[in-house]
Amino acid sequence: MFIHILKKTKMFSGVDEEEIKLMLDCLSAKTRAYKKGEYVFRQGENIDNICILVEGGLHIQRDDYWGNRSIINRISVGEMFGEAYIAPDSGVILNDVVAADDSTVILFDVNRILTTCSNACRFHSMVMQNLFFAISEKNRALVQKLGHMSQRTTREKLISYLSDEAKKQGTGSFAIPFNRQQLADFLSVDRSAMSNELCKMRDEGLLTFEKNHFSLHY
Repeated sequence: MFIHILKKTKMFSGVDEEEIKLMLDCLSAKTRAYKKGEYVFRQGENIDNICILVEGGLHIQRDDYWGNRSIINRISVGEMFGEAYIAPDSGVILNDVVAADDSTVILFDVNRILTTCSNACRFHSMVMQNLFFAISEKNRALVQKLGHMSQRTTREKLISYLSDEAKKQGTGSFAIPFNRQQLADFLSVDRSAMSNELCKMRDEGLLTFEKNHFSLHY
C-alpha cells in the first residue's frame, strides 16, 4: 500500500516499485495514521525517523506562551519531514507537527537509511543520494519563506507569497493550501489586517479570490 506514492517522492526517485517493496523492511518502515488535530510530533521530542506523508496534510507549527500560533510550513502528500534532525547532535524538535487532515505517515529509521544494510540493497546508495538532494531542496524552500517574512508590510508579504505561488503553479489562477487563519499564521500577520488588505487589493483590481482560490491580475 502507498508504494505508488513513495515511487513519486524525492527520496525514492529512480527506484522501481518492486525495489521499494524490498527496501521497506531494510529501512524498518512503519505506517502510522493520525486523526485531524492529532500531534505527530511535539516540540521537545527526540526524532530518530525520517517521515514521508502518504495521505492527508500536516502543519509544522509553533505556539508561543500566550497561545499565538505560527505555521512554519505545510507538508503535502509525498513530502518528507524530520530530516533536519538526523544529525547526532541536532537536538530535540523545535516545532509541533500536527495533522491538518486525517493523515497517514510512513516512518523510516534514520540509522537504517544512513548505514548500508547486510543485504546490500542495490538502490540503497541511490536513496542516500536522493535524501541529500531533497534536503537541499527543502533548504531552498525555507529561504523562499524567509523572503516572504522579510517583507515589511502585510501587503508586501501577501504579494511575495502569492507571486511565488503563481510562479510555482505556472498560472495566475491557483489554490493555496491554507484557509484565512492558516495563511495569516504562515505569514505571521494579523488575520483581520490581512483580510482588509486582500479586500483593498481586490478593489484595486490586483486580484480576485474565493475562499482559498486566487486569481492575480496585471
